[in-house]
Amino acid sequence: MTDPANETSGYQGLAFFSYGFRPFFLGAALFAAVAVPAWIIMLLTGVGDSEFFSAARTWHVHEMVFGFLPAVITGFLLTAIPNWTDRPPIRGRELMLLSSVWLAGRLVMAIPLLTPLLSATIEGAFLALMAGLVWREIAAGGSWSHAPIGVLISLYAGADIVFHVLALSGAATDLPERMALALVMVLLALIGGRVTPNFTRDFLAEQGMTELPAPFSRFDGLSVVLVGIAAVSWSVQPQVMATGWLLLGAGLVNLGRLSRWYGWLTWHEPLVLTLHLGYGWLAISLLVLGGAILDLGLPTTDAMHALTTGAVGVMTLAVMTRASLGHTGRPKHAGPLTVCIYILVNLGALLRVFGPSIDFSTNLALGLAAMSWSGAYLLFALVYGPFLLRPSIDE
Repeated sequence: MTDPANETSGYQGLAFFSYGFRPFFLGAALFAAVAVPAWIIMLLTGVGDSEFFSAARTWHVHEMVFGFLPAVITGFLLTAIPNWTDRPPIRGRELMLLSSVWLAGRLVMAIPLLTPLLSATIEGAFLALMAGLVWREIAAGGSWSHAPIGVLISLYAGADIVFHVLALSGAATDLPERMALALVMVLLALIGGRVTPNFTRDFLAEQGMTELPAPFSRFDGLSVVLVGIAAVSWSVQPQVMATGWLLLGAGLVNLGRLSRWYGWLTWHEPLVLTLHLGYGWLAISLLVLGGAILDLGLPTTDAMHALTTGAVGVMTLAVMTRASLGHTGRPKHAGPLTVCIYILVNLGALLRVFGPSIDFSTNLALGLAAMSWSGAYLLFALVYGPFLLRPSIDE
């Protein structure tokens, strides 16, 4: 990523809109802190009739997959793209507008004051705009090696549009939900598979250790390709036995990939270790989702949450904390409160994925999981919010 010392060079506006990670990381954290408890309250209290309950479930899935997660991805990409393209970051009015479109999407989905078509149009505009910005920056900087990221974000925007088209027509939205989650699998394997060994290599080298993560090789490329194949198969044929075996194979190969990065040597710096835990959750999610299809383990719903609450939850907070510290001029070290954030999000994921399958009552498991998982994001907002709102300390 870009040098934080140059973050606001020549920029005279609000610090909050000086870099993409600031509004989008804070917005995503606050939204996660509110949206999941709101869903659990509706689920446990049975608010509304069956029609509303169905709509509430649709809202929950959509807002976590197409609302919360794209905000985190946007914060990361808008911070990384200037380094990829050697162009100035998107900031000021343009960033303010993009943030406003994201926020408007959350509001129209939660408060049905507009017609469904107008609400869908407003909400669907965000990812479409983001895809356009990614392609604009790649083209302007001639950074065509990052074109796969543009393709994935474009497909993500397309999945959101398909979701709305199906929802407006009264059809099931399972396909675009799986399409989006399949893209998330690939993004995690692609981006997580780059930042995790890179940051680990830097850390271990600083410690004077000779054991360093293996450089990117054909094996890493194979790992990403297998995730892509398994993800596509799961999108279109989620119940076919071959899909289950593909997911299991991709999970095993990515566990092997993770073992080549020497994550256990980073145990005394949770800021790095958590990246390995997040990638480990990705491998586990592939395994348990494949097992669910083959009827070898968890139910499909619980297995899917290994990807959403586990891989997504842990990896996003790992990236959010590191980027927020580094780009505000602070030491890249996880203090006690940051460690609490990591513990809470992993505990929440464990409770959500495995709690219903053991002796916990379902309601208790879901309630505790939501409190822990969302609590991690609330704590991030409380601890890191002041960092994101104010200028970097090294300016």
